Amino acid sequence: MPKDHLNTVFKGALILSISSLVAKILSAVYRIPLQNMVGNTGFYVYQQIYPLYGIGMTFALNGFPNFISKLVAEQPDETSKSLIARRAFHILSGLSLVVFFGLQLGATWIAAHMGDVNLAPIISAVAWMFVFMPWLATGRGYYQGKFLMGPTAVSQLIEQVVRVAIIIMAAYFSVRLGWDNYRMGTWAMSSAPLAAICSSLIFIVFGLRYLLAPAPAPTHPLPSYRKLTKRFVIEGGTLCLVAAVVILLQLVDSFTVMRGLVHQGQLPEVAKALKGVYDRGQPLVQLGLVVATAFSATLLPALTDALAKRQPIEFKRQTQAMVHVSLALSMAATVGLVALMPQINRLLFGSLEGTTALRIYIISILFAALITTYTSVLQSLNEYTAMIIGIIAGLATKVLANYIFVVHYGINGASAVTVLSLAVMFAVMWLGSPEDLQQVLLESGYLIKLLALSAVMGIVVILSCHQITALVGPILANTRGMAGIITVIGVLIGVLVFVAGAVYARLFTIREWLVLPYGKRIIKAVAKGKEHHS
Repeated sequence: MPKDHLNTVFKGALILSISSLVAKILSAVYRIPLQNMVGNTGFYVYQQIYPLYGIGMTFALNGFPNFISKLVAEQPDETSKSLIARRAFHILSGLSLVVFFGLQLGATWIAAHMGDVNLAPIISAVAWMFVFMPWLATGRGYYQGKFLMGPTAVSQLIEQVVRVAIIIMAAYFSVRLGWDNYRMGTWAMSSAPLAAICSSLIFIVFGLRYLLAPAPAPTHPLPSYRKLTKRFVIEGGTLCLVAAVVILLQLVDSFTVMRGLVHQGQLPEVAKALKGVYDRGQPLVQLGLVVATAFSATLLPALTDALAKRQPIEFKRQTQAMVHVSLALSMAATVGLVALMPQINRLLFGSLEGTTALRIYIISILFAALITTYTSVLQSLNEYTAMIIGIIAGLATKVLANYIFVVHYGINGASAVTVLSLAVMFAVMWLGSPEDLQQVLLESGYLIKLLALSAVMGIVVILSCHQITALVGPILANTRGMAGIITVIGVLIGVLVFVAGAVYARLFTIREWLVLPYGKRIIKAVAKGKEHHS
């Protein structure tokens, strides 16, 4: 690959990574004020239908655009690129219309199986988003296939900003005008198609020129619609499945948690509120995953470059750095959030309800981060079998066990099954991956060092919080303001203990330190300290 072209690819990947990071933070953070404004039951109404939106946007943002970009990149000239994009658009249009009419006609049936027929109008509202999915996915995929990431990045940010603004406005007017939770939910979910319309405008010129204008004569043979549809189902479907793992688990929760709580003996209104409490874990896991995967993702271009240049030793080093950084950050985030959960729950959501369930749910960060990292590496190696089997095994675990665990253990059971499902997914992927990739986790006692360091950090943070609570007294400690102060102090103590322990135990190589924020400064500080003592 020419150097100028390689620089273009790296810059594009960086632009897309930054926009994805901003979009993910927005997607996680807005749900905290939403819950505070509409309460547990209002949050339940929104979160019940959110997985349908999440799956649609995963298709439009990650899965199908990545597959279409591969199809476009394979074509030898501009005419073939535009024609393959046109065919992809036609196939996706058929798929999206099937989903759209399925959701519209089956809204009442789906809502009834979720245990709440009042959700039907909200399902109908979100269904309209699928009408715009082909336009978005094809536009994004076409430009990504030409290594132009700007349009995808801009459309992604527009979609999130518009959607979040409409949701917060819906919550505000709901409180101000006294709407019921289902009316609020319908308006909030109407944000999905409205945001899709706004982000689609980025691709209006592309669409008019390449999708709707008369087709030019082909210059090279193109795959038939039949072959292309088969590739969409197998390759595109796999990419969508990988991208939507956590959302698919949430969809299972939508069909089982509320019904399981009612079967347990809870009144429907109590069950709705409890499901809303359980759903508090989702934005926390999402934020934890952003932290855990953002920095390791910066190694992906180098990983791809090493593979393209047939440099197996460099590829292994980059893979090891990526896995080690992702695992360390996800472990630190998980242990820190578990230790600080009472204070975080009080600070963000105004009560201690569901603290145990949230502590269990938070462990999802660890396995979800590992799954994300391993799938990135396996995709670069074109190893799809272990991924598909792992995802199917994890989803099957969730589907088979969730309802039973909820009936017996309430929302604690739902949290436990989510963690178990992700653990099963990762275990299957790890066992099915090449031996070199398996060994990355086990080399040089890294895992033992990390577990010991994380345990020490967690104990120190918990003891520090108990000490502060004892000093200020239980009444003051139970206020939101003091919960915020204790959380900030706990985070600072946790970071200091983890960084100091990582340096002392030589947890990271220099390459891995450089990936981390302020890693270069830490390396310089350690080097100066050694000079001073010598």
